[in-house]
Amino acid sequence: MSTTATAIGVSSKRGIWGGGNEPLNASYGKLMMWFFLLSDIFTFAAFLITYAAIRVSYPEYAGAMDTFQGSNEYWPVPELVFNAFPFAHGLHLPLVFVGLMTFILIMSSVTMVLAVEAGHRNDKKDVVKWMLWTLLGGICFLSCQAWEWSHFIHGSDGGSLLTYVNSMNEVVKETVFGANLIVNEYGPASFAQLFFFITGFHGFHVTIGVVLLFLAFYQAAVGVYERRGHYEMIEKIGLYWHFVDLVWVFVFTFFYLI
Repeated sequence: MSTTATAIGVSSKRGIWGGGNEPLNASYGKLMMWFFLLSDIFTFAAFLITYAAIRVSYPEYAGAMDTFQGSNEYWPVPELVFNAFPFAHGLHLPLVFVGLMTFILIMSSVTMVLAVEAGHRNDKKDVVKWMLWTLLGGICFLSCQAWEWSHFIHGSDGGSLLTYVNSMNEVVKETVFGANLIVNEYGPASFAQLFFFITGFHGFHVTIGVVLLFLAFYQAAVGVYERRGHYEMIEKIGLYWHFVDLVWVFVFTFFYLI
């Protein structure tokens, strides 16, 4: 009996890996996070490959930039579609706002790194500080994305004269303002569909990340991780947040630069 009890005690001390070497010197939680992120990489890759395939099926706009008009015959010019900025109505600022969004998200990744580093030092004060900045960065990015969606849906002042087939299979020719899943003033309907789906899917990931950041910030602030003796949860959430930032770089490249 004592031998059995001793064996059970030794087994419990060995941890979840049963006493073997930890794969890649990573804990079970971090390894599972890597598995999840790997599956998400395949999902985003499929979406972006789909975007690229549809994008190359349309010709580029060949006219003068100052006379650009949305049409179902060619793909929109991103810098002429995403050229607005809050409180700067009427100014042509190509990709400035989306550039600001990207900067905010990248800087939140920097503060996440600092939070993880502080966790390695078991510095509660710095962990709480940098997690708060990361959380604010995520909220700012989501707010910017909400404004961009609102502007994209609302459209420009003049709209575009488009010919399209409506839900009743009728050929309609009218001035279209803004974008929806059926028609948009900027060009083919697939442009708006892909925009809403891909950026929305990324925004959904950011929203989940913001929730996780808030929970981690709260637990760090009340001393949960300090009592545990480690801040591994901060590191695991950091992996997810860096993934969200990296994916945005590819979304930005495909949607706004190509």
